[in-house]
Amino acid sequence: MDHIVGHLFSPFLEKEQPEFPYIALVASGGHSSIFLVQDHTTIQPLGRTRDDAAGEAFDKVGKILGLEYPGGPVISRLAEQGNPAAIPFPRAWLGPDSLAFSFSGLQTSVANYVHQRQQKNEPFDIPDVCASFQEAVVEVLCTKVLKAAQMHGIATVALAGGVAANSRLRAALQNLGAERGIKIFMPSLELCTDNAAMIALAGFYHFAQKATTSFDTDAYSRSPILHPGAVCGGSPPPPPKIHTEP
Repeated sequence: MDHIVGHLFSPFLEKEQPEFPYIALVASGGHSSIFLVQDHTTIQPLGRTRDDAAGEAFDKVGKILGLEYPGGPVISRLAEQGNPAAIPFPRAWLGPDSLAFSFSGLQTSVANYVHQRQQKNEPFDIPDVCASFQEAVVEVLCTKVLKAAQMHGIATVALAGGVAANSRLRAALQNLGAERGIKIFMPSLELCTDNAAMIALAGFYHFAQKATTSFDTDAYSRSPILHPGAVCGGSPPPPPKIHTEP
């Protein structure tokens, strides 16, 4: 199974499940992509990152600031003590209707800000840097996934992937969704990162189509589903009544 497909269906592991079709944002250390999910077997990529993924950007900024790895949880924790408007870090919009992402310029801006102050022996507030950087990432992710929903006339959005555990991203997307009448679905924190449950669920949908794979099939690190224009075809199976219990 493609682990990105697992992320796309991870909200179905919860009691409250999205209805088809929905727009999904998968944000992790290796991926930042938007998908149109028509049903359990028909998935269309709409946009992806042109360089580093959101999670990778968190890790690199964490390294710039001398924080422990992985950078995401540490930056998120420090950002709670900082001012998200303290430093006007750039947002890469890539055009009014673009659903692609780019975080390399943002990382460079953070690096330049820190290095310039270090060279001049000027103090800077690490929580403010973390909060301002995080706000730039969150604003772009939220704006673009909600833009995709608007473009396709869909009022349901799902968030998944390791970065979906970021508390600021979760809160911002929920708030913006409520303002615009868009239902937001996301897996619980323990189901955001790569996990066996989401792969088992994706496998269930695959098996429900009587689709099997031979034992000598090779594994591939790259899948066509990550590229815009690719579609996983087939008619959908009946949605199973599956959810996790404490």
